Amino acid sequence: MNSGGEGGGPDAKSMGVGSFSNKELFVRADRIDLKSLDVQLEKHLSRVWSRDRTEAPRHKEEWEIDLSKLEIRYVIAHGTYGTVYRSVYDGQDVAVKLLDWGEDGFATNAETAALRASFRQEVAVWHKLDHPNVTKFVGASMGTSELKIPPTNTSNNGNHDSIPSRACCVVVEYLPGGTLKQYLIKNRKRKLAYKVVIQLALDLSRGLSYLHSRKIVHRDVKTENMLLDSHRNLKIADFGVARVEAQNPKDMTGETGTLGYMAPEVLEGKPYNRRCDVYSFGICLWEIYCCDMPYPDLSFAEVSSAVVRQNLRPEIPRCCPSSLSHIMRKCWDGNPEKRPDMAEVVKLLEAIDTSKGGGMIPDDQASGCFCFSTSRGP
Repeated sequence: MNSGGEGGGPDAKSMGVGSFSNKELFVRADRIDLKSLDVQLEKHLSRVWSRDRTEAPRHKEEWEIDLSKLEIRYVIAHGTYGTVYRSVYDGQDVAVKLLDWGEDGFATNAETAALRASFRQEVAVWHKLDHPNVTKFVGASMGTSELKIPPTNTSNNGNHDSIPSRACCVVVEYLPGGTLKQYLIKNRKRKLAYKVVIQLALDLSRGLSYLHSRKIVHRDVKTENMLLDSHRNLKIADFGVARVEAQNPKDMTGETGTLGYMAPEVLEGKPYNRRCDVYSFGICLWEIYCCDMPYPDLSFAEVSSAVVRQNLRPEIPRCCPSSLSHIMRKCWDGNPEKRPDMAEVVKLLEAIDTSKGGGMIPDDQASGCFCFSTSRGP
């Protein structure tokens, strides 16, 4: 019954290309058809590539865009993880946020996977939102292999070669007014009329109230993340760290946000909820009224420590109407439970009378800030 001897097994002829032993595999060279192997390998790879291409559309998300309809124009901003371009998508003016993290050889696979998962989360949050004070989401893509980036002055041959094929992009409506931060800096000396202050504050509070009603915590509320349209209407943008609010606040921890705007509980790494956005709104409200930066003379470490340990907050000018300063103080209370919901803040702002002035006094009239005239400020 055994056709081979010790360690022999079936003979080479019956095996076709060789024989096995306990220690070695012998292959008869004259039986190997290299040309046939090449053909078979090519067919196999073609099947794999073809399968990958045909399977991709079946997994296409509802928010995915057709990159062939996207025309990139020029850079309008640079951020932590990528670049924002002025663009046109299917005839509509849009802004494209290109995220090129993780593909530069410096990030680990785990970091890249986490960032891409975070991007999907941002898109999942954003594409379902519909509110006049939230930037309108157009679409997104998890890959940029078909994305055409125009040449820039900083590169001789354009920069598309430097864009990784697996980078992600998100497309939103284009808002020509720039960021709220830029607008406030522009008006730093002359300040804003009180009715403009309240209008901007209402836009922001209504947008946040809407997000919170959808169980979404923005987690990075700051004037840099607010955009203005051509009519100075404010819209909340940048959902890079937004997430659906956890049922259990203990599931939401970690220092997420921008120092100076971050609530004490976030700075300390304690559990938090949507009221961390309320705190940040209070800082933004002060910034809108004063057209100034909070804590300009303190380092990040000093701000972090003082906000938590000494209850440090921006100094409210004496010319600020009590109805507005009251909202600021309520919003940035050290105890999250004492902060109002954004829906309540909207009502408080709507009740403010702006007909008699009350705006911040311009720098060249600063000495008048402490007077008690009926109409204060612009």
